Amino acid sequence: MPRACEAKTALVLLDNREETPAHEHASHLKIADCLATLLGIARIEPERPPTASDRFYYLPTQTLVGPDHYQCMGIVDESDLFGGLVSEPYMATKAISHPLLPGASAPKGWTDVFAAQAASAVLRGYTVFSKAEARKAADLLLRSGPVRVKPVLACAGRGQVVIQNSNALPPLLHDMDERQLGLWGLVLEENLSNVETFSVGQVRVAGITCSYYGTQRLTRDHQGEEVYGGSDLMVVRGDYQTLLRLPLEDQLRLAIDQATAYERAAEEHFPGFVASRRNYDIARGVDHTGASRSGVLEQSWRLGGASSAEVLALLAFADDPKLQRVHASSHEIFGSPDLPSDATLFYKGDDSELGEFCKYARLHEHGDPE
Repeated sequence: MPRACEAKTALVLLDNREETPAHEHASHLKIADCLATLLGIARIEPERPPTASDRFYYLPTQTLVGPDHYQCMGIVDESDLFGGLVSEPYMATKAISHPLLPGASAPKGWTDVFAAQAASAVLRGYTVFSKAEARKAADLLLRSGPVRVKPVLACAGRGQVVIQNSNALPPLLHDMDERQLGLWGLVLEENLSNVETFSVGQVRVAGITCSYYGTQRLTRDHQGEEVYGGSDLMVVRGDYQTLLRLPLEDQLRLAIDQATAYERAAEEHFPGFVASRRNYDIARGVDHTGASRSGVLEQSWRLGGASSAEVLALLAFADDPKLQRVHASSHEIFGSPDLPSDATLFYKGDDSELGEFCKYARLHEHGDPE
């Protein structure tokens, strides 16, 4: 639980990535401005390294790693940031979602108890921290069907490859750096087809807690590859139990239950874990036998693709204390579309990495998001 909230003096965008594309930096600044409005403070760029006495509120661009490192900046609990804080690098990625192979060497801070407690909330798979372990995990999982190989630092589904046999794995491992693999890990997971991806999450800012469920949309980039295209969210004022009181279809209720089980395991077994923004991707599909399967793919304890919609919902709840739920949506479109009249623009331009690209969000207080 957060400590007694003290007034923040300003909001700081904390870009802790090695490199941030122009389109993401622009959308981060817009999200930062929305949060600053919500908190009633200005967004600033500090002229010197921040200290705890500055009482800043932070928007990190990635999950922060190392509580001791950030305590001197005043980042102690969820009231200090929009995002999350963990003890070890791999805890910020999908690497935590699966157990290690029997007898595998464990990285610092690893706990088998988390994987055991979260087992019913995830798909079948293993996390590995070496190429040798990757080959062993692939051999085991391929006995039950195709396997999805998932680099843990990739976003929007990029870099994932489905293999049908063990001969397909060595080319994927060839260019991987063994040291980086030992630090971050690699996930091998049963592959599903006919997949629908749900989002379940919660944000806590300025004394407001809101929770949501939603679905993700795919779009095609300029190379024709299917990538994340946005999220459609039903957002309620309150916690996950408030969300579960809505009339829900069985698959949505299961997705929320799996997300909350995964989150409880993290809270109980990752010392130093802090998060004011929590998002979980839950996949529902069929395995190679045709059986229905559902499980958490990964967590996001940082701002993400749905955060533009999240901050619009937070602002709506702050503006109207009687408002109990809204529909909100985020949109990522390749090209230069005409925007809907109710769109809040987060980026539109010719990005050096993606080409013509547009990000916007919409708020729908009544009816279903379009």
